[in-house]
Amino acid sequence: MTTDLNSSPLSAGQQARLAELLDGISEGQLFWLAGFLAGKCSGGSGRASANTVAAAITPVSAAPELTVLFGSQTGNAEELAQQLAARAADKGVSAKVVDMADYKHRQLKKEQYLAVLASTQGEGDPPDNALDFHEFLHGKKAPRLEGLRYSVLSLGDSSYEHFCKTGQDFDSKLAALGATALAERVDCDVDYEDLAEDWINRVLETIASEAGASQPAAVNPLAAEQAPVSAHSRKHPYPAVILTNQLLSGRGSDKEVRHIELSLEDSGLVYKPGDAVGVFPENNPALVNELLSTLDFDGEQTVSAVEREVSLREALAFYREITLLTPPLMKHWADLAADDALKALVADSGELRAWMEGRDLLDLIKAWPIPRLAPQELVNLLRKLPPRLYSISSSQAAVDDEVHITVAAVRYASHGRDREGVASAWLSDRMSEGDQVRIYIDPNKKFALPDDSKPVIMIGPGTGVAPFRAFLQEREEREAEGENWLFFGDRRFRSDFLYQSEWLKWRRDGLLTRLDVAFSRDQAEKRYVQHCLKENSAEVWAWLQRGASLYVCGDADRMAPDVHQALLEIASEQGGLNPEQAEEFLRQLNRDKRYQRDVY
Repeated sequence: MTTDLNSSPLSAGQQARLAELLDGISEGQLFWLAGFLAGKCSGGSGRASANTVAAAITPVSAAPELTVLFGSQTGNAEELAQQLAARAADKGVSAKVVDMADYKHRQLKKEQYLAVLASTQGEGDPPDNALDFHEFLHGKKAPRLEGLRYSVLSLGDSSYEHFCKTGQDFDSKLAALGATALAERVDCDVDYEDLAEDWINRVLETIASEAGASQPAAVNPLAAEQAPVSAHSRKHPYPAVILTNQLLSGRGSDKEVRHIELSLEDSGLVYKPGDAVGVFPENNPALVNELLSTLDFDGEQTVSAVEREVSLREALAFYREITLLTPPLMKHWADLAADDALKALVADSGELRAWMEGRDLLDLIKAWPIPRLAPQELVNLLRKLPPRLYSISSSQAAVDDEVHITVAAVRYASHGRDREGVASAWLSDRMSEGDQVRIYIDPNKKFALPDDSKPVIMIGPGTGVAPFRAFLQEREEREAEGENWLFFGDRRFRSDFLYQSEWLKWRRDGLLTRLDVAFSRDQAEKRYVQHCLKENSAEVWAWLQRGASLYVCGDADRMAPDVHQALLEIASEQGGLNPEQAEEFLRQLNRDKRYQRDVY
């Protein structure tokens, strides 16, 4: 913590002793000190009564202290961290939630209890806000932690090769440094709610039992008032009516992109530019019918899928993932099929992933049928159908009780069959104006506008431009003075310049200071947004030196790394930095929340 002692009435010696006391002090200790000093000052006597001092001491000393660290790219780990902290007080545990990017590393050796919640992105990489802590923990300066009790919750997607690797890294390293697990690590797939709930309960019960806590912990007196919470959430989605479902891409485009407007009237849902909408989709009924036919089921069999009984047809249509294969599913299927060839495939992770690519449940059933497979067995094998997240392309300040999203329909052919994206094709092909979509707001504090006076550079090819439409709507409503520079890219100028008329209007009005575009198929040589960045190296560097914030949204596999490399080259060429210094420059921008990415 930082404290301004310049105007203090204390002597130099007293200031030095106070600064030494405050250095590294925990939040619980600080609250005790605040209560103690309040007692000293009460009644004008300059002295605290024994009862006052005891009242200040008792609640804090009785409450074990839990630090909850989160590393999150989209906000799920942060949301769960907040849930853990909120539940801790009821167990008599004093908990504080800290973003890994803001955590003081020297505090680690002073921790009593530690809960780590971390997601994994890309090729097993930590989320952006966890990079520094991950490096510190795996570096030479990491301290011995024999006195620490900890537990890890990992979030990931089992369809990716390095499932939950970041959380696994944290768990193994904390153990190697001497810390002791108070609850076994839990690796969560996309349907993480139940596992996370169980983990939270076990962590808090173990701490309360070990520390002998029984009384509810004191509420943090410095906590900010919470904004009103809507009754609608991921667990209780809102049935939003589709107001507009409009084709956005132009004639001749080989892509189908749609602009969709949803009503939030009377929902109580609020959002900020940078947030996302979670949409609960439905599987294609044609695929469900083909699955049922192949399995020789009529679909009316009763199964348990959502804490209640539904028909098998309903379970496959609304509640289970049927278009994506994962290694856990393949392993369970191999055990039931008792097929040597399938077992050999599952044993080779490289071959397994190659086989799964572009295939779905129907392919698996046809390749390795399981005799006498019961309907409930099938449902139990499949993971829950997760919601799909779409970046919000509107500002609530501009559109009031609406939320807009920009959806690219995914369609492709693979292994002799036509395939489609579950949510994108459902929204594009089978949902019309007046229909209802179950949604919730997924906040993203890691992708938020800076002060109105600060300049921003936005890099968003394709549908990655969606949040920047929200950014500009917001800045227009707030009459923000900061400059705005957009880099947009897509395939063709004539058919794929998404929201073209709006960008050009904002450019004429002066809200959009600069607009640079790259259309990859309009010339012989491919041209992308990273090329635009390099062509404007000097101006990009000058904006960054003036305090501009960088935002990147879109494809995580190729676009985001290519843009990152272009930024490194700009820092080297324009700033005279060597490769290590350029990387550290971008890392510092990230720490300062001036380099934010929403990639998928």
